[in-house]
Amino acid sequence: MSEPFWKTTPLAALTAEQWESLCDGCGKCCLEKFEDEDDGQIIYSRVACALLDLETCRCRDYDQRTLKMPDCITLTTETLCKPAWLPETCAYRLLTEGRPLPDWHPLLSGDPQSVMESGQSVCGRVIGPETGENPLLNLIDWIR
Repeated sequence: MSEPFWKTTPLAALTAEQWESLCDGCGKCCLEKFEDEDDGQIIYSRVACALLDLETCRCRDYDQRTLKMPDCITLTTETLCKPAWLPETCAYRLLTEGRPLPDWHPLLSGDPQSVMESGQSVCGRVIGPETGENPLLNLIDWIR
């Protein structure tokens, strides 16, 4: 049996379909986050991007997201050269750092619900920016 594409193909050589399939749909990267000036640690809030559908944990306008949300970062091999801003469970970060995908990742489990079942999804655990909540008052530590 042959090895899966993410083990044999460099990120820069993936097809668009392969690249997109690495996203597990957890929604963690779509949360407001802050960098600690002292140690560079990324601290997440429970305030989600306005485009994140809080029920599906998918972007409401994926194709136009960077136009509507100027702070949205399009993942490329170039933006992954320093992946520390991504959640530690993110497949793009894991593969960039030479680490394996977690067992609950849909590419391994074969089930997109495995992200939710493993407790890795932000669905039902975050709020939208329309609440007016201050992200600095809504910091969380369960994102890893």
